Amino acid sequence: MDPARLLGPLHDVGLLIGRLAIGVIFIAHGWRKLAETGHAGVAAMFDGLGVPLPSAAALFATWVELLGGIALVIGLLVPVAGALLAFDMAGAFWFAHMDKGLFVSEGGFELVLALGATSLLLALTGGGRFGVDAALLGRRRASGRGPART
Repeated sequence: MDPARLLGPLHDVGLLIGRLAIGVIFIAHGWRKLAETGHAGVAAMFDGLGVPLPSAAALFATWVELLGGIALVIGLLVPVAGALLAFDMAGAFWFAHMDKGLFVSEGGFELVLALGATSLLLALTGGGRFGVDAALLGRRRASGRGPART
């Protein structure tokens, strides 16, 4: 039997809480890059870390974190946002944190790992029934344009 059916709405509440929590964190990090550090500052930081194409990577990280975080909060294109955010965190792990140990207090990768793994989880599971994706998919199913519910 499908675990989501066994848990009923608790499954969707859990996905909503996870989406909101990491979405807010990503929005804050993307906003900081955009409004406080600025593109030139982020690109310079990435260049210092050895990130290839630091200017393009700075644009990617800033906008994926900001828009991807918003997408998670509202539940829009959650699998796409989750995949892009997981990729973003893989880059942060590789270029900035992997050689500094686990603990964030020492520059380690614990936050990057948690955010990346949760983003990947959402990419693979979707955002649940409390979001824009579910509302749009529900409308498609109700109109006969989408796959039938099982």
